[in-house]
Amino acid sequence: MPRSAPAADTSTIAQEEVDARGLRVAFSPHLFRGMMVSMAAAAIAIHRTTGNRQLAWSFAKGRARDLEWMLGVQANMHGLEHVERGGPFIYAPNHQSHLDILALLGHLPGATRFAAKRELWSHAIVGGVLDTLGMIPIDRDASEQSIDILNEAAHEDSSSIVIFPEGTRSRDGRLRDFKKGAFVLAIATGLPIVPVCCRGTRRLMPRGSQLTVVPGDIDIFIEPPIPTTGLTYDDRDALAARVREAIMRNHTGW
Repeated sequence: MPRSAPAADTSTIAQEEVDARGLRVAFSPHLFRGMMVSMAAAAIAIHRTTGNRQLAWSFAKGRARDLEWMLGVQANMHGLEHVERGGPFIYAPNHQSHLDILALLGHLPGATRFAAKRELWSHAIVGGVLDTLGMIPIDRDASEQSIDILNEAAHEDSSSIVIFPEGTRSRDGRLRDFKKGAFVLAIATGLPIVPVCCRGTRRLMPRGSQLTVVPGDIDIFIEPPIPTTGLTYDDRDALAARVREAIMRNHTGW
């Protein structure tokens, strides 16, 4: 009677998996930076060669999803059906981590422009790709001027715009106070505003982690768009409260 094969050493397999995970975490900052630089350079080249921003966008979105896979991050999208038709929209997500940007870039439908702090344009490569993808530079200390810039950008084309109403990443996981720019813009343009909750991104890549990423799952919850037609400037606080309430339905602080 043939001798059966020896059972696999489960403890050895488990240790190998731990070692592989540790190596992936240790290498993640280099992977993150390297992939972002190469993606940026290629997107710029595509746009300058073809003049086709949509093609550059499609490339960037695909590479963002590739980077998630290489980092071991699985983005679970909830509520995409709310935004697959219609638009453009003003997306208003909470902000826990750089992974928020990566996931939203990779998975929100269509070409979606992000409002970003003007200081990012001081880096040649970063500034080049931000311009290539039509990102919108804003000055967080000049709110009225920033709203004018956003308003002008919203009328340039039919792209949706992502604005983090907290203004910057949360330090402790709690939802910060909202700035009013996203809500004033939505009312001024009449575009629906979409609350978005990013969950799990801080756990995998906390602020101050120096781009180190721990493999795992994140969840992006897209709530139904809130109409703004007929609202006035005086409704901005009530609109902000509705968006905050929608985000809090799935917000856990990590």
